[in-house]
Amino acid sequence: MPTKIVIDKNVNISKPILEEALQRFDSSGELIGTGYRNVIKTLDINGIHCNVKSFKVPNLINKIVYNFFRKSKAQRSFEYASKLQGMGIGTPDAVAYVEHKTPLFFKESYYISKQLEYDFTIRKLIDEPMCEDYERILREFTRFTYELHEKGVHFLDHSPGNTLIKQVDGEFQFYLVDLNRMRFEKMDLDMRLNNFARLSPKDYMLDIISDEYATLIGAPKEEIKEKMYFFSKKFSSGFKKKEAFKKKYFFWRKKKS
Repeated sequence: MPTKIVIDKNVNISKPILEEALQRFDSSGELIGTGYRNVIKTLDINGIHCNVKSFKVPNLINKIVYNFFRKSKAQRSFEYASKLQGMGIGTPDAVAYVEHKTPLFFKESYYISKQLEYDFTIRKLIDEPMCEDYERILREFTRFTYELHEKGVHFLDHSPGNTLIKQVDGEFQFYLVDLNRMRFEKMDLDMRLNNFARLSPKDYMLDIISDEYATLIGAPKEEIKEKMYFFSKKFSSGFKKKEAFKKKYFFWRKKKS
């Protein structure tokens, strides 16, 4: 099976060592999350503590699309990490990406980055609304997102678990993960406000986010709040309908425990 391996020039890992690490991926390492769709583990590779994401094998059509016409999720993640860091945006350091193919079909792929030790994600603010520095964190996160928008970074998976937060000397630092769905483009106001829709349907969070974002762009606060509410509720409604459809018609699929 043809294998493509691309390693960051600043990383001291050889292709044979990386291949050996991936051969033991299924039987070693520490699992992060449920592994229901994509499997993410931490592995030590040549003395580097790595985060290895194994992407789910695509469906038949995408096996052909990714083989001939489109960059894989692993390649996009690798390239976007470098581009984001070049723009001064936090994300874990890229290590490598690996693709397995046959002459006709795309098979497995992996994105490897350095494991970033962090304190929490935005999900903590949803689960613990009384946590320390709640409003400060949320306002700083809003400013971080504003910076993304100003630099033309449209992070399509801007959801609660995809921004890691690390506190260093009393300051909060933000790092994007799960990078494969991203566009680099000029964003109008509706695109910007819609980009917050996946984060939370909770009014008290949206009140703070909309207030801060309105201040940053110099827009009427009630107008920004109203639009942000609209996009959040629209996303929540669509998500619930999609989940109900899957539950009704794909009940035979079993989630991994």
